[in-house]
Amino acid sequence: MLTQSTLPEELSIRSAIENDAPIIYDFLCILEDTPLDQVAFNAVFHHNLTNPLIHYLVAERLSEVVGFVSCHVQYLLHHCGKVGEIQELFVRPDVRNQHIGQQLVAAINTLALDEDFINLEVTTNQKRTDTIRFYEREAFIRTHFKLVRPILP
Repeated sequence: MLTQSTLPEELSIRSAIENDAPIIYDFLCILEDTPLDQVAFNAVFHHNLTNPLIHYLVAERLSEVVGFVSCHVQYLLHHCGKVGEIQELFVRPDVRNQHIGQQLVAAINTLALDEDFINLEVTTNQKRTDTIRFYEREAFIRTHFKLVRPILP
């Protein structure tokens, strides 16, 4: 995805690159409220950067990454087409409420239009009530329940 200017404060949204791995790792550790296995994270990050069905975008202000969004794309039989799902969205706490998350979602929406997605979906933990309100403001509609089964050895 090409860089696009979006705010007078010089915020731009661009595709993530290899060098973004450390800051995205830090963001996701904060998002998940736990340290992630950094070796495994790096392996997955580097693998996914080469996958054309996975999109990683960062929001950058004055050459500093301040936000991140990931979108995984699947061709689903029950939709008879291409569906994108936002897997992670994070905006640095000190720059929240500046429409950065909104712009990251807008960039994914533009990608969805450009790539002819049928739907754009997102799942979030039900305890994240602020996050749910954010997505509802961004025109996402509650339509499903997500059930999770941990795979234990």
